[in-house]
Amino acid sequence: MSASTSKVAIVTGGSRGIGAAIAERLARDGFVVVINYAGDAAPAEALAGKIEAAGGRALTAQGDVADPAAVRRLFDAAEAAFGHVDVLVNNAGIMQLAPLSDSDDALFDRTVAVNLKGTFNTLREASTRLRQGGRIINFSTSVVGTLFPTYGVYVATKAAVEAMTHVLSKELRGRDITVNAVAPGPTATDLFLKGKSPEQIQQLAKLAPLERLGQPEDIANVVAFLAGPDGGWVNGQVLRANGGLV
Repeated sequence: MSASTSKVAIVTGGSRGIGAAIAERLARDGFVVVINYAGDAAPAEALAGKIEAAGGRALTAQGDVADPAAVRRLFDAAEAAFGHVDVLVNNAGIMQLAPLSDSDDALFDRTVAVNLKGTFNTLREASTRLRQGGRIINFSTSVVGTLFPTYGVYVATKAAVEAMTHVLSKELRGRDITVNAVAPGPTATDLFLKGKSPEQIQQLAKLAPLERLGQPEDIANVVAFLAGPDGGWVNGQVLRANGGLV
């Protein structure tokens, strides 16, 4: 299938962790994948090479989602290379934990800039540029349900993403575009494991009834369902993928 007839998916923050697993899975499912990354090109290029070696199609595109101009360039790059965009996966995000009393302005401003404004930037672009029948998949967190201490600023941005998900799903009426969010629980990525003791990791793994951490592939499977033909009747929903944590 040529790029002009293949479906094209942009995955923000797609070079590592859950984003990389999503990019690989969508490529296996036949999507042309645009791997967005904020800073370090090397992991993105390596992932694109891996996808191409497996017979897929991939493009890397640098850009901080907090910057509206960078987001416009991201969509421009995808359209210039492949002619159109069908799927947006809003995976890019940051997490810095602190009690609200200890959260300084820099923590708040950067978390809002990436997680909330960044999602707004890509949703605004996608709402006018996705083809008929497209899919938008945002990222929330199961902490919107658990409301753990120290997650206040982070979870506030993700609750806002959930609200925008519901609203945009209604605003795109008539274009056959679905808008959903995936809300992972504890997932075994470098970002999650960093700075945690084996005991802490074991404790977190036991919280869900399935008694293990999620794997990036578990989350990628849910995204693939929402992006694929079997997910077409799911719209305006938040799907918690957490092994039953909450």
